[in-house]
Amino acid sequence: MTRTKSEDGSRGSGLSRRGFLFGTAVALEGAAATAALEACRPADSATGGGGPVLGPGAVPVTLRVNGKDHPLQVEPRRTLADVLRTELGMTGTKVVCDRGSCSACTVFLDGTPVVSCLTFVLDAAGREITTIEGLAHGDQLHPVQAAFIEHDATQCGFCTPGMVMSCAALLARNPSPTLDDVRTAVSGNLCRCGTYPKVFAATLAAAGKRGA
Repeated sequence: MTRTKSEDGSRGSGLSRRGFLFGTAVALEGAAATAALEACRPADSATGGGGPVLGPGAVPVTLRVNGKDHPLQVEPRRTLADVLRTELGMTGTKVVCDRGSCSACTVFLDGTPVVSCLTFVLDAAGREITTIEGLAHGDQLHPVQAAFIEHDATQCGFCTPGMVMSCAALLARNPSPTLDDVRTAVSGNLCRCGTYPKVFAATLAAAGKRGA
């Protein structure tokens, strides 16, 4: 590439190869960033380009928990676990890790166990939510709850609600589980006390009573 002298006598140059490549990279990066921002921009509901934007303030939502409807005003950013505990006073659902790795906050959504600390409260609206408080029928405990007491499977108690929910879900879909079935069912539940053998025994005992 031909270099020329500038008016002050110093060596000047046209666009160098390095400068061209750098400028091209910057331009492409800027275009990509712009495209990403456009993709994240909420659609204009007035033009029919999407649903309404909710938040950041509180919005109305009705949660059906343990067979009862609860009209609430909550911020869309809040999780189901948070709302269950602080708005509805259902503190049986424990928040331990708050990142979905211990399953202490397990509840049922339409009968399926989910970690409520990673479930947005708005995603639970209109669905059947069952918490640990909803497993018992009045004074009659769920067979898994009774078996946990009988087999001393509670230990410190932080993981217990999630363990019970996972085991109850197992028995609901498989009334006669094997030991391996129970182990698989609670594989996502973390017990820092290490009471897994008693959890296994309690669940198998509850299965036996249900089948009796």
